[in-house]
Amino acid sequence: MSSLHTRQHGVGWLNEVGARMRTFWPAKLFGTLLGMTAFFAVYFWLLRHPRYPLTVVPLTAVDRLIGFQSRAVFLYLSLWLYVSLAPALLIDRLELVSYGLAAAALSGIGFVVFLFWPTAVMRPDVGWPQSSAFAFLESVDASGNACPSMHVAFAVFTAVWFERLLRQMGAGRLVWVLNWLWCLGILYSTVAIRQHVVLDVLAGAVLGAAVAAVPMRLLRTHER
Repeated sequence: MSSLHTRQHGVGWLNEVGARMRTFWPAKLFGTLLGMTAFFAVYFWLLRHPRYPLTVVPLTAVDRLIGFQSRAVFLYLSLWLYVSLAPALLIDRLELVSYGLAAAALSGIGFVVFLFWPTAVMRPDVGWPQSSAFAFLESVDASGNACPSMHVAFAVFTAVWFERLLRQMGAGRLVWVLNWLWCLGILYSTVAIRQHVVLDVLAGAVLGAAVAAVPMRLLRTHER
């Protein structure tokens, strides 16, 4: 195991970030880009070629309580930065393989659901702002393939991995809280900009947490 794993908590955890990002950086960069490209290729193919009738996910009382908030789009778009940071900080080959296989499994489960149960949400007429952020969102995402929300699933999946990484680096309680606040902010944004409804969020959160739990348990077993 890398010596970076054995550093004392007294050493500033930020000192490790650069070293971690440089470790295996070509493989991590290529793997992240390839993974995202493959994900969106399959995602949009399924979106454009539904094999079964589309199901509209219903609203809940919580959906009606959350007002439309256009500024939440920046939290929503921050997912792609969030999910890219976790693998960039991995330094152990077993962790890298575990992360890659788990991320592929998460995508695969979501795609199987979308294949056999295509879903969508009905966006209310809230008048999306004509901003570059919303224009970008419309070009890379859609209201289909709604449940479970893969946006939410990957946010929760990443938050669980960050817990492991922050613990390894000896980061304090504040950083742990910030990690989960970022994750929860992304979850909230999916409803606040009407990209998903609460049922999508709940299903995505359960999926992301369940898939992340498998490599976490296997890695802990290996470390013993």
